[in-house]
Amino acid sequence: MTRLQQIERAVGPRFAPSSVVLDGLDQFAQLVAKWNPSINVVAKSTVSNLWDRHILDSLQVFRCVDSATRTWVDLGSGGGFPGIVVAILAADVLPDMRVSLVESDRRKAVFLSEVIRHLRLSASVHAVRIEDLPAQNADVVSARALAPLAALCGLALRHLRTGGTCAFLKGAQADAEIFEARKIWRFDLDRSESVSDSRSSILFLKGLAHASTC
Repeated sequence: MTRLQQIERAVGPRFAPSSVVLDGLDQFAQLVAKWNPSINVVAKSTVSNLWDRHILDSLQVFRCVDSATRTWVDLGSGGGFPGIVVAILAADVLPDMRVSLVESDRRKAVFLSEVIRHLRLSASVHAVRIEDLPAQNADVVSARALAPLAALCGLALRHLRTGGTCAFLKGAQADAEIFEARKIWRFDLDRSESVSDSRSSILFLKGLAHASTC
């Protein structure tokens, strides 16, 4: 399977990414490798497997997007997974969509800004704590390796528009996290197995609300 075919499989049938996406992802990977010794963009042990471990994994959150999606907020963006990956993909298949990346680590925020400038992406960086960010009213709110699901729901809710979608990448503890989250939150869940790691999954939540409001 070619890398472009891997991208298509990860994203799903709704969009048809071109080689422009592959080129953008390759440039992003080069920037990660360049900056990693200085600011630890990703764990050193995963640099050699950046494509499968980080890029393909991140691409999968785009499955919740449709042609009407215009605003995306990525919480705790870190090294840009999935936020930068989403912005690279959107530049090709949904150019009217804008991505906001929230990262309180100043060094990583500078890195993200440099990637956006270098790749000319329709994205912006908010170098603040998530709790201090003004409400964004986003169509999609995403996060990866940030916090347990119950906590993520609390962080995401104030930035999500009514009818919006949460896209969370989760590992082997997803079942336990879902169980705990449902004690506090009400949501409709669409769960997809990860194409990059069978132990992981992507959780798409709609109708998010406090359980006490049921």
